[in-house]
Amino acid sequence: MKTSALYARIVAWSEEDNCYVGSCPGLFYWGCHGEDEEAVFAEICRIVAETIELCTEDCKPLPSPTAGKDYANRMLETA
Repeated sequence: MKTSALYARIVAWSEEDNCYVGSCPGLFYWGCHGEDEEAVFAEICRIVAETIELCTEDCKPLPSPTAGKDYANRMLETA
């Protein structure tokens, strides 16, 4: 398993930006955007992998994993 699999990645349509926005809550506060959902997902995956690589090279601790926390169902419960 890759370390990047420990972090949830989200791609969602943004009405405000009129494009897909990719993010990785818990790992970084910025993301990427574009008009093709699959391309945005591929880009956010690349950014996650690079972020983990840079943290490892700089001996910085990684944040707690976000994958497997069932955030989707928890969000539905609060909606």
